[in-house]
Order: sequence, then structure tokens, then C-alpha cells
Amino acid sequence: MAELRDRKDMDPAYMWDLSTLYATDEEYEKALAELDPLIAEAAAYRGKLNTAENVHWFLEKETELTRRLNNAFNYASLRHDEDTRDSKAQSMYAAAYAKAVGVEGTLSFFRPELLGLEEGKLRDIIGDPVLADYHFLLEDLMRFQKHTLDAGQEEVLAKLGEVIANPGQTANALMDADMVFEPAKDSEGKEHEVSGSSYILLQSSSDRTLRENAFRSFYKGFREHINTFAQTYSGCVKAAAAEAAMRGYGSSREMSMSGDNIPVSVYDNLIDTVHKRMDLMYRYVKLRRRLLGQSELHYYDVYAPLVKGESRTYTYQEARQMVLDAVSPLGRDYVDRVKMAYEQRWIDVYPNKGKRGGAFSSGAYDSNPFILTNFTGTLDSVSTIAHEMGHSQHTWLTNHNQPAQYADYSLFVAEVASTVNENLLIEQLLRKEQDPHRRLALLNQYLEGFKGTVYRQTMFAEFERDAHAMAERGEALTPDRLNGLYGKLIHEYFGDDLTVDPEVAYEWARIPHFYRPFYVYVYATGYCSAAALSEGILTQGEPAVKKYLEFLSMGSSKYPLDELKHAGVDLTTPDPINAALDKFGKVLEDAERTADLLESSRA
Repeated sequence: MAELRDRKDMDPAYMWDLSTLYATDEEYEKALAELDPLIAEAAAYRGKLNTAENVHWFLEKETELTRRLNNAFNYASLRHDEDTRDSKAQSMYAAAYAKAVGVEGTLSFFRPELLGLEEGKLRDIIGDPVLADYHFLLEDLMRFQKHTLDAGQEEVLAKLGEVIANPGQTANALMDADMVFEPAKDSEGKEHEVSGSSYILLQSSSDRTLRENAFRSFYKGFREHINTFAQTYSGCVKAAAAEAAMRGYGSSREMSMSGDNIPVSVYDNLIDTVHKRMDLMYRYVKLRRRLLGQSELHYYDVYAPLVKGESRTYTYQEARQMVLDAVSPLGRDYVDRVKMAYEQRWIDVYPNKGKRGGAFSSGAYDSNPFILTNFTGTLDSVSTIAHEMGHSQHTWLTNHNQPAQYADYSLFVAEVASTVNENLLIEQLLRKEQDPHRRLALLNQYLEGFKGTVYRQTMFAEFERDAHAMAERGEALTPDRLNGLYGKLIHEYFGDDLTVDPEVAYEWARIPHFYRPFYVYVYATGYCSAAALSEGILTQGEPAVKKYLEFLSMGSSKYPLDELKHAGVDLTTPDPINAALDKFGKVLEDAERTADLLESSRA
């Protein structure tokens, strides 16, 4: 593995171009300062939200302010993620974050003041034609009437936003900037750097000695800081529980899901349905142990390639073309926008020292979306580009088809477009591949998608549900309790064919999404939705593509469950989850047959 370089030594051709937001840091700082008059203009409507005209003008001012604030916040956040050690970028991000919290606090009067009106008066205002462009937004707002505090309380709570977010920021700073891991030796004694961005790559090595040593090193680091992580996570959970109680919700989970108008039954349905299909996961674990030829399958074996000699790597140029080929069923316009993303440098491709780990897509209404990856040349890295490109195309379509107030799509549907792209990629590669060794490697990738996104994210969702419930019952979230809960779930989800190493219990501490309560379940529901949609795209063609692209263009103009129903997926039933797991079963059968074929050819 090549040694990481400093940001200044990276090739600009493979770094994102942030000039569509601001040409320089100084331009960003000027734009941030120019927000203050807009804040004052919007704040001037406090106490005046008693006519449709005033509500309209406030919403117009707020929408303009939000657009400009999002530009500044995105720029500062992206600059920070380029190198989390950069003190200037840290200051820029802190300033943008503080400004965002300040805006939220200053304008927090809107909801309680409007919802405090007499119901007949409020209905008259919302129904006025002058507010036609905001009608769905205001109708949706009325759902929160009984959960809205008075103006003073809402302002205090909004101003505490930065404090409430601190546990997650502390955990991220510890993981991304401060934690240093011991190097891991491979079977030949060569040392490899262990970091948050390199860990999964090391776990995907065919060298079992390297995998085990990287695993021990990585989780030793988390074990040494586990008391801190337990404190930060406990703080996050307690903050969510306190706000839910203040607002009159039955639980923090109910509060979190109410934002998208999703009943908690959808969450429980996911967990219950997956539990009923655990036999498929156990079969996959058994197949993995069989193909790896291990008497014991350990947690450092769960990412290992199933086919020796097939851990192929790809150049970034090859990856670009693979993604273009994969999304061709979505039509010429979609393909042309992907080309535009490459040509206009939406993507920050390679890892560098201090760069945020993982991958994401981020965008503002007035700029193109941006993609961060840590490309290493594996098939998983190629799939990550397809995944994040799906997010970016979703963002582009909603930004170009919806007004700014409806451009932000819900988290509940956020993982659908990304996973459709991943599935299209793997299906396209499987159609071309006849060699059994290579085919099994691709099937492994496909199975890993189901394992990692349906089963694993559902396991995360169950951990969150139970951890928050523990706190709401007054139980302390100690390291032992959190480790015990997580270790139990690992056994339930992987079965008896996995030898559970003690280090596995610490894995919860490295999941940053837990600091955004009840977010991870949307990965699983999104994947199940995407499995159904990608099948439709490939088997039905244009009619399915049309409905799918309409779905991607809806933004937040409808409730997310209704948007998915428009595309043909109803998550209020077990059907999409079962359909996805049926697909997992078919891929698993293909892998088992291919494995039998390979073994018989060796006999």
C-alpha cells in the first residue's frame, strides 16, 4: 500500500473543484459575513406572522438565507474534510457551524409563533393563494403543532444545537484526527499503516496474517478509548431522549421518524422481517467459511475475498468507464450527467494524510454536488463511486426540478439512488462474466452488498433501538452494557459459524452514524427499495426508468413513503424486504452453484 501524501502534494486533476461555490477562502469569508443583514431581515418578522403576506415574505427571506448559508456551510465542511488537521479549515468549519446554529436559534420563532395561532386563522393563512408555493410545507408543519414548544423554549433549544452536537463531533475528532494505530505486519513481516480509511482495505486482503494483525491493532485503539466513546455516545442518546420528552414524544425514535412522517412500525417491520430470514445470512457465513477453507471463521475473515487470485484492482479511469456502462439503462441524459461530474471535477478521488475517511456526496442548491472518496482500486472502490454518483444525480435532479424549499430530499429515500447504481454495476458485470473464478468474485461483491446494507445496517438499527430504550428506562450506557448488547447482536446476525473475537464488541464505537440517531435503518430500507427498483429497470425498461427518474426529481414535495409508492415500492408492508432477501437468496444460490463447479473442476 502506497504511503499517504500530504494534501499539497496531491494531483489537482483528481481533487474536487470547489470554485462553483467560492473561488477562494476569502470569498467564502465575505459571503459568510454578508449573511448577517439577511438574518436581520428575516428576524424582523418576529411577532408579525398573522397574515398570509407576512408569512410569505418570511418564507421567501428564509429560503434565500438558507440557500446562501448552505453554500457557505458546504464549502467550509468540504475544506475541513480535505485535511481534518488543517487549523484554518477547522476554524472555517467552526465559524460556518456557529453561523448555522445562530440562524436556527434566531429564526426558531417561526414554528411556535405560526402554530400558536387559533386553528381557524392558521387554516385561512395556509389556504391563501399567496402561499401556494409553500402549501405542502405548511400543511406538513401542522403535524408538529402539539410537539412545538413556545417561542422562548424553541429559541433556547436551537441555540443549544452546537452543544447537543458536541458528542458526535468529539467522537469524530478522536477517530479521524487523534487516534493513532499500531502498524500491522503481513505474513512476510512487512508493516502496513492502519487508519480509519485503510482499515477495510486491509480487512479485504487475501493475507490472513495481515487481516488479523490489522484487526487487533484497530480495535486495540478503540478499546483504549472505549470509556471516552461510551461517554460521547451516552451524551448523544441522552440529548435525544431529553428533547423527545420535552416535545411530548413517546421516545427519541418516534421523534426522529416523525420528521419524515414514518411510523415506527416501518422500523420494527424491517427488524422483524430480517430476523425471520436469518437462515440466508447463516448460509452465507457457512459458504464463506467453506470457501476460505478455515476451520474457524473469525471477524477478520468476513471481508476477505472468497476467490484466491481474484482480488483484481482497477485504475480510476477504468472505474469511471465501468460506472458509465452500468448506468446506461437509465438513459442518455443520466449518462451525460455522470460524464459531466467527471469532467467538471465534482470528485475528490484519492486518500491523503488527514483526509476524512469513507465516502459521501454533498451538495448545495446553487452548485453542483461534490463527492468524496478514498479510492484504492478495489471493486469496492469502484462500487463506491457508483454509489456516491447515485446520491449526486439524485441531488442534481431534485435541484433542477424543484424550487429551493423542496429541493432537500428526505434521509429516508437518500440511499435508494446510490444503491440502484451499485446494483446496476454488479448486474452489468455479472452479465459479461463467464469465468467461474471471476464470477464468484463478483457474486461475493453482490452478497457483501446485501450483508453489509440489509443485515448489517438492520443490526445497527436494532443496536440503536435497544441502546436508546435502555437510556429511556434510566439504565446507564456503560462500556460493558454497550459492548454486551453489540456482542449479542453479532452472534444473532452471524450465527454459530462465526467465531466471535472479544474485539468485535468494540465495533459500535467506530460507527459515526450512531451520532445521528435512527439514521442507519434507512440504509436497509433504501437497499430493499433499490433491489426492487433496479430489478424493474432491468426487466421492464423505459416504463420503470420513467417512474424512477420521476421519483428522483420529487425532492421533499411529497412524503417519502408516498414518493416510493409512486416508484412502485410500499415499505409499510414486509413485501419489499422479503423481495430483497429473495434476491439475496438467488445470488447466494448462484454463488453456491459456482463454488460447487469450481470444486468439482479441481477434483
